[in-house]
Amino acid sequence: MFDQFLSKAGELMSAESPFAVAIVIRHEPPVSGKPGDKAIIRSDGQVWGWIGGGCVQPLVIREALNAMEEGSPRLVRISPSAESDTEIGTVHYPMSCHGGGALEVYIEPVLPKPRILIFGRSPAAQTLAKLGKAVGYGIAVVAPKASRENFPDADFIGKEFLPSQIKNASETYIVVATQGEHDEEALEHALSTNARYISFIASSAKAQKIIGFLAERGIPQEMLCRIKAPAGLQIGTSSSQEIAVSILAEIIQVKKSRPLQVTPQEAPDLGTPLEITRDPVCGMTVDPAESTLKSDYKGRLFHFCCAGCQQTFEREPEKYV
Repeated sequence: MFDQFLSKAGELMSAESPFAVAIVIRHEPPVSGKPGDKAIIRSDGQVWGWIGGGCVQPLVIREALNAMEEGSPRLVRISPSAESDTEIGTVHYPMSCHGGGALEVYIEPVLPKPRILIFGRSPAAQTLAKLGKAVGYGIAVVAPKASRENFPDADFIGKEFLPSQIKNASETYIVVATQGEHDEEALEHALSTNARYISFIASSAKAQKIIGFLAERGIPQEMLCRIKAPAGLQIGTSSSQEIAVSILAEIIQVKKSRPLQVTPQEAPDLGTPLEITRDPVCGMTVDPAESTLKSDYKGRLFHFCCAGCQQTFEREPEKYV
């Protein structure tokens, strides 16, 4: 059974599919789960293995999904007492099964390594590959003339882009660092994916020309608004190394960010609209101090990365709120 458990976990890891491992570490009869019982919970809630049934399993599934969402482990304690949670990392539920008993289950999320997919072989691309690898990202490089000599730390080097290279779009961050070598083609490939982040190393003037060209080729404005250009946080970079640092910082910022959820009851009454600093259409982080595109909807101020996203929002605001 343990061999099968390891084999199943290995299959999911190879497929870069997120899951959580749940292990029973303590029990008080008459609950059916015993110490050492274990299960794999997938991101769709499917369970492989055994950690108890009845009223126990739904609670473990719920916390396993939360663990995957938050990227942190937790101890789930299910007992008859109504004690409150006092230990960090421990979640308590009252035992609702008629038979009684108690159970403690440790849950550990197993998440795919986030990946930076770099188009191009420019100096900034080479530095970004080194930095990204150093902080735990998987690195994939796509460029016709890319070599192991230029990218010694890359996990994958390809001459052309294939959709199969994107296995986990929600944790893939694309940087187009072609700098004159097939810029348009690389951006089209990037936009064909559901990657969470797409940036383009270019000046504002050049980016506008390239994006305008892509618009003439029929790419919808909503898709083009996904491109962050110039790439990276605007911290006054000048060298290719500094640009790479600013891009990695922006990727980390996007990875750690969560969409702001505010109900009308929670919105503070300060006499001014509440500022939302993520574009509600494409999800791009927007600096309110620099943004000139904004809409006030029901007391909430939304900022946009481009006019296309603003127009899309204003046509159907409820869809994006």
